[in-house]
Amino acid sequence: MENETVNVRYMVESVETSIKWYVTHLGFSVISKYPPAFADVQRGALRLLLSGPSSSAGRPMADGELPCPGGWNRIHLIVDDLENEVERLRSAGVQFRNDVVRGPGGAQVLLVDPSGNLVELFQPARS
Repeated sequence: MENETVNVRYMVESVETSIKWYVTHLGFSVISKYPPAFADVQRGALRLLLSGPSSSAGRPMADGELPCPGGWNRIHLIVDDLENEVERLRSAGVQFRNDVVRGPGGAQVLLVDPSGNLVELFQPARS
């Protein structure tokens, strides 16, 4: 199953705002868009489904709870130079959840998309 697409759904407050953020800041490309309900964007093998409140994924659950953005789950994007990415994104006004964290496996930082979903940028340790 080489080169298989991985699909992840994020609930977002605004499909248009989310499209612009992922394309502008993280290099995703638009596959399709049907605002205000839905869009899908892609980067490499990752297809990110951006579902707004009026999408079928935004409908209430049987107990009445509404799906909403946020939480601690996140997509994890590998970068070659984390420091340069952080500098570029800070200059563009992107919101960060934390400062760069370093460990034996590499370094990471969390970005916050316009709806409060997290995106982790990770640079593996050099061997």
